[in-house]
Amino acid sequence: METRQWYMEYKIYKNRPGLLGDIASLMGMLDINIVTINGVEDKTRGLLLQTNDEEKIELLGKMLRKVDNITVNKLREPTLVDILAVRHGRYIERDSDDRKTFRFVRNELGLLVDFLGEIFKKEGNQVIGLRGMPRVGKTESIIAGSVCSNKRWTFVSSTLLRQTVRSQLSEDEMGPNNIFIIDGIISTVRSNEKHHSLLQEIMKMPVTKVIEHPDIFMRETEYTYDDFNVFVELRNTPDEEITYDNFTYDEPF
Repeated sequence: METRQWYMEYKIYKNRPGLLGDIASLMGMLDINIVTINGVEDKTRGLLLQTNDEEKIELLGKMLRKVDNITVNKLREPTLVDILAVRHGRYIERDSDDRKTFRFVRNELGLLVDFLGEIFKKEGNQVIGLRGMPRVGKTESIIAGSVCSNKRWTFVSSTLLRQTVRSQLSEDEMGPNNIFIIDGIISTVRSNEKHHSLLQEIMKMPVTKVIEHPDIFMRETEYTYDDFNVFVELRNTPDEEITYDNFTYDEPF
């Protein structure tokens, strides 16, 4: 049978000595491997498990529900959010009303880069919107995520070093192993017809596109919320408002 991974998360009500050892021993008797273990938020522990027998996972869940000191919150095939929670010891914040939107603050750049890197590893068409105020680290995070995923990055439009507005790309740059970085303001407000043609061609390609300032991009083009797979918000502080009211089109974004 195929070996698969599972994510288990349990909340501790009384962290008595030997509790984790007892749980690990139970898994050992069932021949379930613990791949990774970490604390996830306060008094919650997350584990990545591995086994080739789904019935053993079901049995483990039934047995642990009889343990008084813990409550099993999750026992499922791991999502990307689960995997990163175990790696980093905390959950990524998601918008309660918009499950496409994930939120980060600047001191979580390591977690953001890991998150983007895992998304970039996927093949096929992906459109990712990245919101954030000027100089918060948006473009740098995309580049670092590209490195983590072993992908090349290509600027279609940007203000990272100087204003970049491409009207054509080389054959190497058009390959499926590239992450295309698009500044939603530059591409819609400061560009020309040749750039628009290139942009439309890239948007039709089955590759990963990351669009900074996606709200401006949607406002100025025919693309809508439904065209995006994921939105990421990066703030300097948790309560920072992302607004375009004070942006001037002569400053770097």
